[in-house]
Amino acid sequence: MAHLAQVQQAITEPQVLSKAVINIALYLDLPKVKLAHILGVSSATVTRLYSDAYLLSPGKKEWDFAVLLVRLFRSLDSIVGGAADDARKWLTSENKALADKKPLDLIESTEGLVRVVTYLDACQAV
Repeated sequence: MAHLAQVQQAITEPQVLSKAVINIALYLDLPKVKLAHILGVSSATVTRLYSDAYLLSPGKKEWDFAVLLVRLFRSLDSIVGGAADDARKWLTSENKALADKKPLDLIESTEGLVRVVTYLDACQAV
């Protein structure tokens, strides 16, 4: 039991968020290039992130964008009841509430990511 506690203590927030972002990208079929745009990092950095050679850093913009991506995922997943296909379809479909834009295109910019997260949070609250 003590060994388990040591292992749990060794896991850091950057490790948790980095792994969560990778899992979300895989779940939503986000290409690495798209993930790089969302996080505001290079494609090479995302490749290193996938290979555990890089961790997201608190205090950097990439951290804030990653947290927003997690919020997006959690809200969307709740709305679609865990149906990955529905989540992917929602991301790639034009949305009247988002000026007929596809959420997947919007989330590449800071303003678009915040807008989509705010919209999903509002939908989830209804």
